[in-house]
Amino acid sequence: MAEQAKSDGIWETVKTVVYALLIAGVFRTLFFQPFWIPSGSMKDTLLIGDFLFVNKMAYGYSRHSCPFSMCPFEGRIFGSEPEQGDVVVFRHPTEGTDFIKRVIGLPGDRVQVIDGVLHLNGAAVSLTPEAPFEEVFDRQGPQQLPPRCANAPVGQGGVCLKDRFTETLPNGVSHSILNIADGTRGDNTPEYVVPAGHVFVMGDNRDNSVDSRFPQSVGGVGFVPMENILGRADRVMFSSAGQRMVYFWTWRSDRFFEAIE
Repeated sequence: MAEQAKSDGIWETVKTVVYALLIAGVFRTLFFQPFWIPSGSMKDTLLIGDFLFVNKMAYGYSRHSCPFSMCPFEGRIFGSEPEQGDVVVFRHPTEGTDFIKRVIGLPGDRVQVIDGVLHLNGAAVSLTPEAPFEEVFDRQGPQQLPPRCANAPVGQGGVCLKDRFTETLPNGVSHSILNIADGTRGDNTPEYVVPAGHVFVMGDNRDNSVDSRFPQSVGGVGFVPMENILGRADRVMFSSAGQRMVYFWTWRSDRFFEAIE
């Protein structure tokens, strides 16, 4: 009897672990998707090594975010549309990889960058100068690339600076953006009219982001179909300054559960 009880106890433990894993898998599939920031295109809002969960229910399911193996529907179901200022993860329209950027333009909006200043529907957005963004000039993340600096050249271990501004969109959403140099290829663009069913996205690190300012024909993102949006990024869970997120001794103590603005 004792051996039977012991066997039953082990089996109950195994079942509990299996059920817990199944519940966690369903929760991840239906509601949240993990995402690790691989590049510096969203600094200083998001840093290389930030780990977050994408809220897949923020805008409902699309054929790209559908949790089922077969998703016969087109468009998006059970959800709303993104708003200006939302930070979203989306499937690149042609490459099939996942990107993270900020929604700048909605369907019908006219978007243009003139001398580095974002213009929406013919009006320049508000920019407020802030203290420069500082980081150590060193190789970062799994790609081991050093940051670009406004005060270049900077020696190994030196202070790398970028000009920082608070940008306020017409709907009142404010967020930080960075500028490395004036006159870069994304500082002056044609006026784009966002087509129906699409959004215009940009990285907050404006001189270090491949986004909707650049058409897909030249390797850019172009307009992003709504159905390609996987979800909204709301909060950084933790952040690693090392090459791998399992290197817990490199975790940034000031970024646990940090809200994404």
